[in-house]
Amino acid sequence: MSARLRILSMTLATVLAATGLAEARPDSRSISCAGIQAMIQSHRAVVLTTGPNTYDRYVRQFGNECDWPEVPMSAYIPARDGHCPVYRCEEPVNNFPN
Repeated sequence: MSARLRILSMTLATVLAATGLAEARPDSRSISCAGIQAMIQSHRAVVLTTGPNTYDRYVRQFGNECDWPEVPMSAYIPARDGHCPVYRCEEPVNNFPN
């Protein structure tokens, strides 16, 4: 096998592997809410697809899965059986009067 063909084969394999990994992200719309919550609890944080072109990272309510100054904030995502309450890392909003 020539060096050029070997490089082309390795490049193609890398592209296919990267494409396969992107498709491996769980889709919240195909999982029950209980399943989503169990997955987050057992893995501490999970990246889920939530729509045709959307995804995000969801975390446990308690723990240190967020980078400072972010904290777990409540959110709802689509699940197979409706909307599911979850947490994602966001910066807290300070609503203190001046």
